[in-house]
Amino acid sequence: MFLAQWQTETDKTPDPIQEFSIMNIDPKSMLIDLFRVAVDRASAPKCLPSYLDNLPDRKIYVIGAGKAAAAMANTIENHVASEITGLVVTRYGHAVPTRSIEVVEAAHPVPDELGLRAAKRVINLAASLKNRDLVVCAISGGASSLLARPHPEIAFEDKQSITRQLLLAGATIHEMNCVRKHLSAIKGGHLMRHIFPASALTLCISDVVGDDPSIIGSGPTVGDPSTCDEVLDAISQYRINVPQYILTKLTKGELETPKPDNPVFKQSRIRIVARPQDALEASAEKAAKQGLEIFSLGDAVEGDTNQVAKQHAAFVREKLPHNSKDKPFVILSGGETTVNVTGSGKGGPNSQYVLAIAKELDGMTGVYAIACDTDGIDGSEDNAGALMTPSTLKRARSKGMDVSQYLKNNDAYSFFENLGDLVMTGPTLTNVNDFRAIAYLPGTD
Repeated sequence: MFLAQWQTETDKTPDPIQEFSIMNIDPKSMLIDLFRVAVDRASAPKCLPSYLDNLPDRKIYVIGAGKAAAAMANTIENHVASEITGLVVTRYGHAVPTRSIEVVEAAHPVPDELGLRAAKRVINLAASLKNRDLVVCAISGGASSLLARPHPEIAFEDKQSITRQLLLAGATIHEMNCVRKHLSAIKGGHLMRHIFPASALTLCISDVVGDDPSIIGSGPTVGDPSTCDEVLDAISQYRINVPQYILTKLTKGELETPKPDNPVFKQSRIRIVARPQDALEASAEKAAKQGLEIFSLGDAVEGDTNQVAKQHAAFVREKLPHNSKDKPFVILSGGETTVNVTGSGKGGPNSQYVLAIAKELDGMTGVYAIACDTDGIDGSEDNAGALMTPSTLKRARSKGMDVSQYLKNNDAYSFFENLGDLVMTGPTLTNVNDFRAIAYLPGTD
């Protein structure tokens, strides 16, 4: 397995800007480095402090959830002189030391009992606040599952079942969060109803295409423009098995969320402190310093993972130079693709993408690729993603491995584990969606 050497940019002595040198490049290390730089740009210590400079000099209450929530809480403590108290919920394995803000770990992506109890405590804290109080809400990807408190008339087990079904069906994050918000007592603006009449400053690390704050973490302090009818559409589209009592409530509009014109949101300010595009730009800056030509497909790539891989492979063929003397390049993209899981294997959308593009390019000379989730967890596995080299399929065939069968069985994890090309970083303590890079490095095969 390819273990990423996980240092922040500030841990390293800056390299002088120099022309790309084939003699000095290790393709795998270069791709890992582009990913590391992207993640570092979105880390809480890098992106959060400037938003904390003008907080009032009085007690600050901190509420938060997400894979970056503990790191955000730690950063807030290190940069705010006022008295601080509060509670944040993060995924198992994502906690970091804090002094006065309590950190609770819970399950993701399917909520568990610890997340349920922590969400109840968050609601109780919010409801105890007074008119002059200020809450800083630290929200990042994963908050939807971690702040798991269903509507009072919905069973927790039913919400868990609906979440599992949507995940397996390949629903987009927008569709997932639309459903979650309407089944929740805390998401979709409901938390702000508990905070009011106190004020809230919500600081978001965005993991969604378009950076819509009502989608990030299912927008617990943001007015929700989505409707019960949209929930019913998603349930129908993905053929989700939903208890009749929930369908009835949705049909009658009884689970509608507070809308943006609700007066409680006059006390709510939202700031997005890190975006997927920020991460791509950091990676592009790094690649440009190494002399690579940059092609960016943007941070909003969505759709079926296998189809996206085919499209990107076609783009490589279009851009591929006709001889090895041409300039090397890198194709960067972000966003979040989805996998319709039909097999019984292990993997996530990033390792599935790398496997699919390996099949499409089939050993193309000088072409390497990486795809990783910026939170360090690809789907539900322990890898961030995977790497492809020109020899990937050749090495697989020498081991008797059929790439088509691994793709069909959604078993990209096992495929790259057998080749030693999984990328293992552990939790990165941030989350700005997926990162993909395809590099043409002539003469490196």
